[in-house]
Amino acid sequence: MITLGGLAAEDRPAWENLFAGYNTFYGRTLAPELMDRAWREFASGERMHALGARLDDELVGIVHFFTHVSTTSADVCYLQDLFTDTKARGRGVGRALIEAVAEWARERGCVRVYWHTQTSNTTARRLYDQVALDKGFMQYQIPLDA
Repeated sequence: MITLGGLAAEDRPAWENLFAGYNTFYGRTLAPELMDRAWREFASGERMHALGARLDDELVGIVHFFTHVSTTSADVCYLQDLFTDTKARGRGVGRALIEAVAEWARERGCVRVYWHTQTSNTTARRLYDQVALDKGFMQYQIPLDA
């Protein structure tokens, strides 16, 4: 059975492993200071939020999300990162995490949850096409050197 909940201090090593897997999938390595920053933000629960999914008490999936204002509606929730351990895929973990974020956002008055994924991410898109609408938007970026 899948259990969902917040992340506790003892989840940090498993969370780091899952988040590293997420970043590897997208071809990047996250600097330790950014991992530390994200973990601090999740712990404070003010700006960024995280949930974990467990199977047999093992953390096998994570989701990161936050709300933001909108000029055309009430607040919206952005689901930024979603990752499931390969051994847990196909068991409903990703769907459960998405549904948990949607419920969290609904309870806080958000009008929608949205996210991005690469068009080539066909495995994830099979799930996303079942639980959400593809609104057909493209993403553009201007990298800013910090």
